Amino acid sequence: MVRSERGPSGPAEPRAEVVNDREGTEDKESPEDAEARGLAMLADASAAIRTGVAREVPGWAVREVTRILDAWGRADPPTRAHALNDAEAAGRAAATRVDAELEALLTADPADQRSTPLEVARSVYREPTEVLHAAGVPSIVRDEFDERAWPDDDYGLVPRTLGDLGDDDLAPLLLVWGTAKATVLRARAARNTP
Repeated sequence: MVRSERGPSGPAEPRAEVVNDREGTEDKESPEDAEARGLAMLADASAAIRTGVAREVPGWAVREVTRILDAWGRADPPTRAHALNDAEAAGRAAATRVDAELEALLTADPADQRSTPLEVARSVYREPTEVLHAAGVPSIVRDEFDERAWPDDDYGLVPRTLGDLGDDDLAPLLLVWGTAKATVLRARAARNTP
């Protein structure tokens, strides 16, 4: 919360005030209780992310292939039909692959997690890219950052957020996951500090 008070010579500089939504319990919470709370939040966020990504990826793949085919506008009807059919299979394959990678990440101890669910989910572009290559669609022009970050994403398919997969409610789950992981790691550090 930001408050601005009026001083003797006019408005004072705004000052930030920390708002604690746990109503003072954080100072009283033991590191063990904080870790348990963080682990519970982490489990809930992880399950919701896996479920949402698995649900959304197949449809996302078909929508992205359709979008690129429409923009290209040169696929004959049989090529288009074949690509859309392949996009459905590619979406299912991407969902299966990414779910396995998310499971490996999200079931690891928080201290051992070396990437984020978004980093894993962003790899869903691979399967639809193969479909578009097979249909003969040329690569699109991308900005320099995208070309450096994802050199083999020839069609600009990499999702920027989890919500880009088709469910806006997935996007904030990454924040919940990160907050929960930080809670666990901070609680462990507090427990190990003399």
